Amino acid sequence: MLPEQSHAALQHSFHVALWQEDPPAGLTAPDRAEVAQRFKVYRNNVQHSLTRALAARFPVIEQLLGAMFFSAMARVFIAGSPPEDPVLLRWGETFAGFLDQFPPVAHLPFLGDVARLEYARGRAHHAADADPVEADALAVPDLAALRLVLHPSVDLFVAHLPAVQIWQSHQPGMTRKQLGTGPDHALIARQPDFTVIVEAIDPDTFAVLSALRDGQTLGQAAQLGDPTPALTLLLQHGLITDTQTGGPQ
Repeated sequence: MLPEQSHAALQHSFHVALWQEDPPAGLTAPDRAEVAQRFKVYRNNVQHSLTRALAARFPVIEQLLGAMFFSAMARVFIAGSPPEDPVLLRWGETFAGFLDQFPPVAHLPFLGDVARLEYARGRAHHAADADPVEADALAVPDLAALRLVLHPSVDLFVAHLPAVQIWQSHQPGMTRKQLGTGPDHALIARQPDFTVIVEAIDPDTFAVLSALRDGQTLGQAAQLGDPTPALTLLLQHGLITDTQTGGPQ
């Protein structure tokens, strides 16, 4: 059995070798060529699995770039940002920044924002559970004084480029149409049936939702725009989990 320090060193070299051509230096066997071949198979399996995991988290990015290019690019990203945890829920958070700086896709400046949207969808999917309020929760004498507690999955997305339009146009059954110039705003959240929604919203609705999420009253939020579209979306998708009156909580 290897000493603890040697074992740790072997683990480190094993990890490093996953992104290189040679097997770990600490592995020995009578047939070095066989060791290299076996490790190559293992390395390819790991890289393929992580590439497919990345594609599952960013499917529209794969559609935009094509599977072959995405796979090659993913291996570059994986080598520089391998998972630090066996649970992959948070892995891929830096992918959007990688796309912003990756020279071969510099002619597609919207990719990073599309990736941010897709990562936000994954974050919403895994958000904590919370039950929606009853339908009559807003039937109060002073609606303007009401504060709304929004579902933990609620995320308000904004991009200077038409990232929401691009993402929506690549959903099943959607027809491609002329894109606006942006900026794009969206409400991203998980419904009670665990469907993750991406609702394009206008800047005023975005401002109202931001105010409500930050704990402002309906009256305060209404100073930023008509609150009706925001309330309609929140009630439609079951995204209000509590109501409060009085000062900030």
